[in-house]
Order: sequence, then structure tokens, then C-alpha cells
Amino acid sequence: MKTFFTSIVVIFAFTFSTQAQDISKNAIGLRIGDSDGLGAEVSYQRHLKDNNRLELDLGWRDSNNVEAFKLVGLYQWIMNIDGGFNWFIGAGGGIGAFDAGEVDGIYALIAGDIGIEYNFNIPLILSLDFRPEFGFNDDFSDDVNLDIALGIRYQF
Repeated sequence: MKTFFTSIVVIFAFTFSTQAQDISKNAIGLRIGDSDGLGAEVSYQRHLKDNNRLELDLGWRDSNNVEAFKLVGLYQWIMNIDGGFNWFIGAGGGIGAFDAGEVDGIYALIAGDIGIEYNFNIPLILSLDFRPEFGFNDDFSDDVNLDIALGIRYQF
């Protein structure tokens, strides 16, 4: 058991001590996935330090039956695989509101994020990520939502 624990600590330390990559200061675009029924989200990423960034995603829906929005913020760690190819992991939370006719309200959520991305030589970044969300509201989102999405962002 002691050897297993030591191995996990060494792997974790090695993973987060990788060399710095060239992460753009800002990136804006779309995160196209299920988003708990809200569809595509407007996504913004802001470089914070070395291998870290903040990602904000805003999703909304305005249809005949439901009006809703969701804002999620994630703190992410980025690790280089090779050249412009990276993987990332993150954690955060969010808030949302909904109006479904007779039922309306607000809700909170906590979220994790893991994915891969490729930074092209042009100001474009493509990503594929998996984001489990744990919602807190009995009327709208009190369960686990497993969201897989494709991200397309312009870097500047």
C-alpha cells in the first residue's frame, strides 16, 4: 500500500511539473455539446500563469417550453503532450436559472473537466473535453450530467 501511494504521488508531481507551454492570453469561441439540454455554449479562456487558465462558459436556451441559462467557471491545468498537442484537467462550479412554464428557479452546480486540445500555428484551438456536472435543484438539475463537447476557439 505504501508503494502504491508513493507511486501515485510521484506520478502526480511529475504531471504537474511539466515545462511551460505557449498558452495564448485569451481565447473565445464555442463549446458545442449537450450542456444539460442548453446546446452550444459561448466559451472564453483567460491565461492566468504558467500552465493555468480560467475558462468561462455561458449556455442559454430560449424555446417555446423552456427559457434557461447556465454559467460555468473552471480553473484548468494544462500539460503538454507534444508540440501544440496538450491535455488539461480542471475543476469549478456554476449557476443557472430556468423558466419552464409552471416551474422556475435557480440552481448551482459543481463541475470537473478533462480533455485534449490542439493549438494550430494559426490563431485556432480545437478541443474535445468531458465535463461531469453535479447539479443542486430538485426541479431542474439535481443529478449528474455527463457532457462531452467539441471546442472551437479563436486565440488572441
